[in-house]
Amino acid sequence: MGSNTSRANDAQEALDSLRRIVRALREAARLSERRFGLSGAQLFVLHKLAGASPISLNELARLTHTHQSSVSTVVTRLVEQRLVRRVRSERDARMLQLTLTPAGARLVKRAPDPPADRLIEAIESLPSRQQKALAAALKRVAKAIGAAGKPIMFFEEPRRRRGGRTRRP
Repeated sequence: MGSNTSRANDAQEALDSLRRIVRALREAARLSERRFGLSGAQLFVLHKLAGASPISLNELARLTHTHQSSVSTVVTRLVEQRLVRRVRSERDARMLQLTLTPAGARLVKRAPDPPADRLIEAIESLPSRQQKALAAALKRVAKAIGAAGKPIMFFEEPRRRRGGRTRRP
C-alpha cells in the first residue's frame, strides 16, 4: 500500500509542477498580450532576436528549441507588425536573415524577460541523464493523452484560414 501512496504522491507532485509551469507561461502570455499586443511566443522570439540579430530562421528555431515552421509562423506575424524584418545576408545573397526593426528593439527594451527563457534555462541546467528522462517521460505522457501533431510555440494560436478553419503552423 505504501508504494501506491508514494506513486500517487509522485503523480500529484508532477501534475502540480506542470500546473505551475503552464500557469506561469499563461500569465506571462496574457500580460504580453495586454501590455504589448503580442503573444507570449512573439515576445519570446523578439527577445531571442535582440540577443542574436541578424540571424537565420533555422538558427532562431534552434535558439527557441522550436520546429522551423512554427517559429516561421511567429516571425511572419512579427514582420506583418513591422517589429522584425527579413534582410538578405551579406555573406550569401540566397539567404535571408532576421533582424529587429527600431520599433521591435524599443519594444524588447520595455518588455520583461519571457518565462520561456527561464524554462529553457532550467531544463538545460539539468544533468543530461535527467533531461533525457524528462523528455522520454513527457513524450510518453503526450502520446498517452493523444497530444499528437507538430508542436507549436507556447500560447501561439494557429492562424485562421478564410472561412474560419484553423490552419496548423
